[in-house]
Amino acid sequence: MKLYGYWRSSAAYRVRIALHLKNITFESQSVHLVKEGGQQHQAEYVKLNPSHLVPTLIDGDLVLSQSVAILDYLDACYQQAPLYPKNIADKAKVQALALDIACEIHPVNNLRVQQYLVNELSVTDKQKLAWVHHWMAIGFSSVEKQLANTAGQYCFGDKLTMADLCLVPQVYNAVRFGLTMSKYPLIVGICERCNKLDAFMKALPENQDDAQ
Repeated sequence: MKLYGYWRSSAAYRVRIALHLKNITFESQSVHLVKEGGQQHQAEYVKLNPSHLVPTLIDGDLVLSQSVAILDYLDACYQQAPLYPKNIADKAKVQALALDIACEIHPVNNLRVQQYLVNELSVTDKQKLAWVHHWMAIGFSSVEKQLANTAGQYCFGDKLTMADLCLVPQVYNAVRFGLTMSKYPLIVGICERCNKLDAFMKALPENQDDAQ
């Protein structure tokens, strides 16, 4: 199994956590999103992932993009450390919470959006940061309210779920961009507990071979 990713990619970060959580042996292949104009745009990689994004998972003949789809695939294939509750309604709640992070916070703040803001719309660094903070704050405010009804040690009770795997990388990004997180004590507490776990530590961006 091979994972194409980038050390700072939130989406690749989610998948790394799952791979380590489930003790799946994999090979990391770096796709640097900035060097050489962005290696995700090179022809050889675009053949694997026409969206010019990371991550991409290769498992035998399967080539799969989109982190949530990859996570669902891994969870179906490897039963250890399940990412969802067994109860159908609870599973749907976890999926909704995870997608609130993966679909509502992450995409509007990712690298290609920021590059478009700067290169095409000529926003200043201050304006770009204001954009990032605005959308992260809206998203985290919603997640914090939901966690008031679902959280235990983690996002949904006391067992790790897909929601935790999406939350931790997004908070890592928020801290990197200087967003004040004190307004979100439930989120902060969950991330602190997650980041003490071996799988999360192994998946940390700074612990990747391509970290710079």
